[in-house]
Amino acid sequence: MRRDLAQRLASGGNGGQQRRGDHDLNPGMGVARTLVPAAVLVPIVEHASGATVLLTQRTNHLRDHAGQISFPGGRVELHDSSHEATALRETEEEIGLPSQQVELVGRLDTYRTRTGFEITPVVGFVQPGFPVRLDAFEVAEVFEVPLSYVLDASNHERHSRVFRGQNREYYVLPYENRYIWGATAGMLVNLHDVLKT
Repeated sequence: MRRDLAQRLASGGNGGQQRRGDHDLNPGMGVARTLVPAAVLVPIVEHASGATVLLTQRTNHLRDHAGQISFPGGRVELHDSSHEATALRETEEEIGLPSQQVELVGRLDTYRTRTGFEITPVVGFVQPGFPVRLDAFEVAEVFEVPLSYVLDASNHERHSRVFRGQNREYYVLPYENRYIWGATAGMLVNLHDVLKT
């Protein structure tokens, strides 16, 4: 699977070549004029029983996206040499996963959020048994979702709500007692699209 995913990310229509975002399901929704560059790691953990995708639950007191489910990652800093460097640095800071234990294989499409971030999702494979050391300020917990769940399109729900007087649609992947939505769900749908096309 590792080689197949790397080849698919490197070919044609994906791998950061397109721009996805909250506006995909909401035609007419504008994108912020100034976008903050950010990068996240999409960690695929290769268990003998099947691959999983590792996600984090953010703490409830954060200013941005408090309590939400996300990939480890954050803003690009001036000293970061690439989006890959940002994703690896932020992952190690947030959950303690050493960068040398991640084998990067490519990028998903860049994701633009209504809140003004332009996120580069970097996909990497991780062997199980890695150390986990949470940054208690930012991360409440980590958990894993079976990749088979992500790849089953019947788990990709479209929900809507009224936001600032306008109806807004967004993806949701409800998993057990968790509510994976927004940009994270959109990037998981992108991962599905890459692997299923």
